[in-house]
Amino acid sequence: MRHVDSFEIQAPTPPSHNGVPRSAWTRASRRASRWHRPYTVALLLLDYGAAALASLISIIAYDQAAAGFQDADEAWFKTVAYILLPVGWIAILWATGAYDRRYLGLGTDEFKRVMRASVTVAASVSFLAFATKTDLSRLTVATELVGATLLILFARYLARFVLHVMRKRAGQAAHRMVLIGTLPEALEVHTAVTRSPAAGLIPVAIHITDGYAAARGIETPVPVYAGRDVLSLVREVGADTIAVCGSASAEPGELRRLAWQLEGTGIDLVVAPQLTDIAGPRVHIRPIEGLPLLHVEEPTLSGLGWLAKNLMDRVFAFLGLMLLTPLFAAIALAIKLSDQGPVFFRQPRVGHEGRTFRVWKFRTMYVDAEDRLASLVDQNESDGMLFKIKEDPRVFPVGRFLRATSLDELPQLINVLKGEMSLVGPRPLPADDGDFLGDVRRRLLVRPGITGLWQVSGRSDLSWDEAVRLDLYYVDNWSLAYDLSILWRTVGVVLARKGAY
Repeated sequence: MRHVDSFEIQAPTPPSHNGVPRSAWTRASRRASRWHRPYTVALLLLDYGAAALASLISIIAYDQAAAGFQDADEAWFKTVAYILLPVGWIAILWATGAYDRRYLGLGTDEFKRVMRASVTVAASVSFLAFATKTDLSRLTVATELVGATLLILFARYLARFVLHVMRKRAGQAAHRMVLIGTLPEALEVHTAVTRSPAAGLIPVAIHITDGYAAARGIETPVPVYAGRDVLSLVREVGADTIAVCGSASAEPGELRRLAWQLEGTGIDLVVAPQLTDIAGPRVHIRPIEGLPLLHVEEPTLSGLGWLAKNLMDRVFAFLGLMLLTPLFAAIALAIKLSDQGPVFFRQPRVGHEGRTFRVWKFRTMYVDAEDRLASLVDQNESDGMLFKIKEDPRVFPVGRFLRATSLDELPQLINVLKGEMSLVGPRPLPADDGDFLGDVRRRLLVRPGITGLWQVSGRSDLSWDEAVRLDLYYVDNWSLAYDLSILWRTVGVVLARKGAY
């Protein structure tokens, strides 16, 4: 950690490039952020290969005549299948922004653009077939289009996985950021962007705009500067991105002049307003007379999407209980052989709108666990409402395995089927801690879940404040697609046994 009193406050310098040629700034920026260029080339090759492979699969599945090229020359047929159609995919993917570096490596925008491109390709092929009166096999065309879409999505998922590994393990393929604003605002943004190494944002310096005296003596994770020319500082620390934080973004004149200075330098300018934990779908920019108004929609906790979530919960819970019955029987037998007592453990929890229910779990502790709790209170490793010890002596060996593999959570499908819980949601809160006040109570707006952001982000390794933040983020930004994403991520977390004890 560094102390703020190590920096020297210099007299502000006029906004300029300090005599550094613009070409030098561009070269420095390119060196810092060139990762996206080879990554884009790799995506181009993967997309082309995926489209060509989809054509090959459709040709193998259906002979040339079925493909609708009965009278076509074989060379022309192969040209269309392996060159023109894949090139058409590339062109449309490019036109829909699927190679825009702002959307690569994080979020769902990249995959949404691939889906838009697939619809555009389907429409284009249909139009060309109609205009040229070409007799195409609908089944073959559908096989190629659907196959290409799935293969491109899969290839991009693998490319993103490799990118995330590079960012997490080696710190490569990342953007180096300079944060501008007051020290508390900059530190808040620093904490937010460093929570996710996969995002590829590495703060390397803070340039504070106010509160020089108050900032002295405070420990900071990166060097802090004041009174410096921002562009010369960016060049000095080898950054390629400037993030304007909080109140600093409220000065339109200064922000506009900074944007002018960055033109042609290749340095990105991002604005981090004082609006945290609000997901993109709820935020819309509505410009009025040159003033960009940031409009924040209310959370969607009703409607067709919410009805679909409830239906998905009940159907999946019913099917899961039917399919897992033999596994339940085997686990019940293992528990009985390990420790005489009930197979299930039912504990009162607080659910939707404060209603109390009993959560179903496989018992993982000895029958006298509650009596031994008082002697272990001083060993609690959790800083919140829940009691957690990594090596809890009350857990018997089979129970330890059930916890590590999350198999002890499966009986909660009963709660889901009864409508007391959901597949995805906040953690169910203990019912013996009285009323929940403040931010924690907001979690009761939705049903608690078997899994959720807390589970895919660290589970028991999280602090109480971080767990609450994730639960509130879920409540405020819920969507059906988000639920499916969390369910998919849960599979990897459970297999890795991350944070389960």
